Amino acid sequence: MRNNNKASHPINLVMKSSLSEKVYLTIAVIVLWFAIGLQFNLSLNTLNDDVWATLKIMLSFFTVLSNILCAIALTVILLFKNSSVGQFFEKSSTKAAITVYIVIVGIIYNLALRGLAVPSGWHSVANELLHVINPLLVLVYWIFFANKSNLEYKNAFTWLLYPLLYIIMIIVRGIMINKYPYPFINVVELGYPKALLNTLIILIVFYLVSVLFIFAGKRQSKA
Repeated sequence: MRNNNKASHPINLVMKSSLSEKVYLTIAVIVLWFAIGLQFNLSLNTLNDDVWATLKIMLSFFTVLSNILCAIALTVILLFKNSSVGQFFEKSSTKAAITVYIVIVGIIYNLALRGLAVPSGWHSVANELLHVINPLLVLVYWIFFANKSNLEYKNAFTWLLYPLLYIIMIIVRGIMINKYPYPFINVVELGYPKALLNTLIILIVFYLVSVLFIFAGKRQSKA
């Protein structure tokens, strides 16, 4: 009888771990989508209920795109884990990359952008959710629940594709409408040399943070 009880312990631990992950994912998914929905509603009111204009502006921000990416990823993992899309988001490299993106959102905002605008009321709530709470929720999920055993340092180069495509999109968009979502890539104010230098610095930051995450993940998986 004792042997049978001992043999069941690993299964019980797995079940408890799986339940904990589902509970955490449920909370995280609710908060993520609430933040995105709140920001959309606030922006929609500001733009006189113009849905298309609201979407164009919101989707020009790396913050919003990264929050949506995290919300989609965690929702798929929670509800459709065994699907082909779910298996993609379950990959250790995918989870780590998404975590890097949203963590950098928090880092850049709190170190470089906080104070440039002072939102109030629900705008402040949405702002803190998108730039602080959501990055922390995803980071905690990655630390405690994500598999990190297959991470490789070469992944850091692949993860640069998303921010690089975003920057290209913003530059092309800026050429067309002469507007930029962030001051550090505002070609109108800074000129191309300074804006491109800032872009290079941002990509280097992405790479270094990615390497740090891979290093931490490898250490944790071996512990």
